[in-house]
Amino acid sequence: MNKDEAKERREVDLDRLDRLRGAVPPRPHDARAIAALAANPGCARRSVLDAAGIDKDATATHLGFPAPFGRSPFAITRGNAFEALVKESGCAELLRLLRELLGLPVAEAAYTDLGDIGGDPSAHLRHAHTRTLLDRAARDGAGAGTLYDHPLLRLEIAGQSAYLEPDVVAFLHGGRFHIVEIKSFAVIDGQAEPDKAAAAARQAAVYVLALKTMLEELGHDPGRVAHDVVLVCPENFANRPAAALVDVRRQLAVLRRQLARMTRVGTLVDALPPGLTFDLAPGDDGVPGRPAAELREAVRAVEARYAPDCLSTCDLCFFCRDEAAGQESTDLLGRQVRDALGGVATVGEALGLADGSREPGEGQEEIARLLRLADRMYAELS
Repeated sequence: MNKDEAKERREVDLDRLDRLRGAVPPRPHDARAIAALAANPGCARRSVLDAAGIDKDATATHLGFPAPFGRSPFAITRGNAFEALVKESGCAELLRLLRELLGLPVAEAAYTDLGDIGGDPSAHLRHAHTRTLLDRAARDGAGAGTLYDHPLLRLEIAGQSAYLEPDVVAFLHGGRFHIVEIKSFAVIDGQAEPDKAAAAARQAAVYVLALKTMLEELGHDPGRVAHDVVLVCPENFANRPAAALVDVRRQLAVLRRQLARMTRVGTLVDALPPGLTFDLAPGDDGVPGRPAAELREAVRAVEARYAPDCLSTCDLCFFCRDEAAGQESTDLLGRQVRDALGGVATVGEALGLADGSREPGEGQEEIARLLRLADRMYAELS
């Protein structure tokens, strides 16, 4: 396919995605939403709805399965207070952590707040100013220890521009950029809750990719963005900040694959019924007038891949869970169980291998042996 054909195909895909969304404007993507794409990259339903900019929260609510997402006011207040502590006095506390963690050799650092440019907080201006300053820093290389607060990056998601604001981009000694992610969940004895740490890594990977993209657009080596992000959290039961390096290369790889899949979402869209739409245009009273049953059939036309992890990452989780009830896919048991069962597609197949009523197929010999061992141990303890 040549460039003209690729462009024409892209325009057709975007037009079809617009028709899937209907009369409502596309919902902008934020870092949390983009990070959630990497949590379940095999779900066609999420890929199509996100590529089209569908408001999944409004869709789930109209279907009668609203997801109670969003942090509590207490958690938001705690998070804001902890971030303010880390950034107090021009990020003095953060600078201390960076000196200890990365061997930053300077006692002081330049600090630039990009949150408000001359009283104009518009995303376009802030993004342009961020590009200018980071381009200058990358070119002269003299800004060792320069901290940029509230930078605004941009990433294209299925033809739509998403503006993203990491906590801090630090231009450090040696000419490498580091993403700094500040989270208010505690690290106890060097360990954080796995789910929260994994979510933070996925979100930081979004910022790393956006910064790499910006540098590449400016003609710089994207490899100058470190794949080790600086994660700052409260230590133990105090509010004292502690920092650790988190390698997000695996999350980056998954994110790139999923975004590439979204750019090729036309192959998924081609398989959908011609007149399909998820339109939720509100009536004069502000409430969508479309029958819920009609919307339910439209959503079910796109295949989903539900897993328990969806309960913390996707607005449609309760709808998909209800839809998946009674199915036997091992995906429904969670990623850890699915990976441990490796190649065993259904619960019935796993039970058959465990009690010996089913002979293992090629490559299933080891998992069959382990399942039979677990079955014998369970019988002995019962």
